[in-house]
Amino acid sequence: MLIRRLHLIAITSLVGLIILSLAWGGTLVSFRPDGYWSILKSLPLMLVFPGILKGRIYTCQYSSLLILAYLTEGIVRSLTSQGLSAHLAAVEILLSLAFFISDIFYVKLSRHRYGTPLK
Repeated sequence: MLIRRLHLIAITSLVGLIILSLAWGGTLVSFRPDGYWSILKSLPLMLVFPGILKGRIYTCQYSSLLILAYLTEGIVRSLTSQGLSAHLAAVEILLSLAFFISDIFYVKLSRHRYGTPLK
């Protein structure tokens, strides 16, 4: 039961990050000539989504490292931006942390459950 909840939290927070990245780069922040380049930051999240959805351990392991880049970006933007951008950065921090924590524990409990010893 706990494994399912962790998996659901990981999926939900990943979908939230994808939507946030698309909205942030596409419509929520004032348009700039290079604004659409920021939409590309959602591409790595979209690439790992099928593996996370299926609960593949290997995908969960490397996506937990990938998500740290989004957490770092959220921290930096929350400290350097103002207004709507700072609020969006705070949401990015929360979603990244939710994904990271649920993903790490999902991997730990799944590996233990299926007999792969943790070292």
